[in-house]
Amino acid sequence: MKVVGINGSPRKEGNTAILIKTVFKELEQQGIETELIQLAGMNLRGCNACKACETQGPQCAITEDSLNECIAKMMSSDGIILGSPVYSASVTSQMKAFLERAGKALKGKGALKYKVGAAVSAVRRAGSMATIDTMNHFMLNKQMFVAGSSYWNMVYGRQIGEVEQDEEGMINMKNLGQNMAWLLKKIHGVS
Repeated sequence: MKVVGINGSPRKEGNTAILIKTVFKELEQQGIETELIQLAGMNLRGCNACKACETQGPQCAITEDSLNECIAKMMSSDGIILGSPVYSASVTSQMKAFLERAGKALKGKGALKYKVGAAVSAVRRAGSMATIDTMNHFMLNKQMFVAGSSYWNMVYGRQIGEVEQDEEGMINMKNLGQNMAWLLKKIHGVS
């Protein structure tokens, strides 16, 4: 089994990456392979509404970036973690472009159906619920099973590494990894 994490932060090794890697650690302890995909530096742009993806399969017609590689990795995985810091009370522009284009390219294709998903958010003060909801809506719309934890999947911290000081938030990330592993194993009949 494999889980890919999509880091929607413009910082490759910032707080959002720390959260995803914390979930990964729990998955890896259960024998589940992981891969981190960084949207930073991909220069993703938003959907241009050309509708070519409606006829060409689960891929985007815009090929100047790595979105189609990300889509292929999600389709070949068993689980997906979406992560974004809070920017202006929602996901980053990188994650928004990713969700728009991947969502349109995968619309009605059932390519992510029955995969396990989770959304995580690094937050300074507020806006994490809208951020998590945006990413959860993508997964629910793709017929995925969304894993939860002991509280909302957000961890507080502003400076890189500060999230590690939020003890409750980091425990929540560990629980999320354990819950994802349990659900993946149940779905795949592994004990």
